[in-house]
Amino acid sequence: MTRDDWSTIGALLCAAMTLPQPSQAKARNPDEERIIGSCIHQASLGQPWLEKTLWGLRDQEAGWIGAEIANTNGSYDLGPLQINTWWAARIATLIGRPEAHVRHWLRFDPCFNAEAARWVFLAALRSTGSYWKAVGAYHSPTAWRQRNYVGSVAGHLSSRFGKTVFGP
Repeated sequence: MTRDDWSTIGALLCAAMTLPQPSQAKARNPDEERIIGSCIHQASLGQPWLEKTLWGLRDQEAGWIGAEIANTNGSYDLGPLQINTWWAARIATLIGRPEAHVRHWLRFDPCFNAEAARWVFLAALRSTGSYWKAVGAYHSPTAWRQRNYVGSVAGHLSSRFGKTVFGP
């Protein structure tokens, strides 16, 4: 990472301190967290940076097994990493399964949900070529929403892993 990247991260961490937390989050069940953690570890494919990223997204999204949260645009966010239903048809086509099955798995199978989160994030990383832009794109195609989201995820990463989460 360059100095500019670290400066950006520092600014995002400061901004994250003032952002509201998700309003529909529920209290976390320790047993469920262990299951989700195992799924995140598996989905990271042995890449520590990717595992940390998935935890940052999970902490921001604050979903749970079985979650189905309505959005104002008529879509829903599903499961622990809150995969938007917009992705369900694309994932269904990719894996050759009915969309209804994919939606069910996104809600109730935490490992499928974490795998989908990895796929969404890595697709954004390939298309943007930028780690932080990919984090923002995970949430929204809208630039101002991306900026707010990135700041909040950076704050979660710092809280969970310390201020040196990605470097010295």
